[in-house]
Amino acid sequence: MAVLEAADDLLVEKGFAGVTVEGIAARAGVAKQTIYRRWNTKTDVLLDAFLQDAAEALAPADHGDLGADLREHLGLLAGFLTASDAGAVFRALLGHAQHDPEFAAVLRARYLDEQRRRDRLPLENAVGRGELPAGLDLTAEVDRLVGPIYHRVLVTGDPVDRDFTDRLVDDFLRRHPRARPASDGTS
Repeated sequence: MAVLEAADDLLVEKGFAGVTVEGIAARAGVAKQTIYRRWNTKTDVLLDAFLQDAAEALAPADHGDLGADLREHLGLLAGFLTASDAGAVFRALLGHAQHDPEFAAVLRARYLDEQRRRDRLPLENAVGRGELPAGLDLTAEVDRLVGPIYHRVLVTGDPVDRDFTDRLVDDFLRRHPRARPASDGTS
């Protein structure tokens, strides 16, 4: 939708404070009333733009191998948060949430809960394939996998490159040796 793309573009160009509903409307070629029929604030528009981008970009693949699934998923998440316009929108929305508890609750409910579900999916698939034990605390494991990515993106600014995400996966796999399929020749 043109309104969501306009909001993304303006945020990247002007920063959060520089985005207005009037600016979004002008960039999208629509009347302000068109925007206000669907959204109450610029933050609502930016959140919907971000959610659309996240749903498209962050759906985890299932290659049938935990290591491959985690490497791809963490790499996509890191790239999304650091190198995409949507990542800039996320960082702006998270900054806004620090000063607006009501919006923080909305952001958690609409993005973070859904993203945590996506982040769990490779682990849930691995449990289903017998690569991980059924009793594993998946919530804690997801925090260990993605927490360092968010920490670097939002706190330290250190690089979140493929080497970093691969090290996170390697550490996870060392902590959780995968069960070997019975057909691999070992007994």
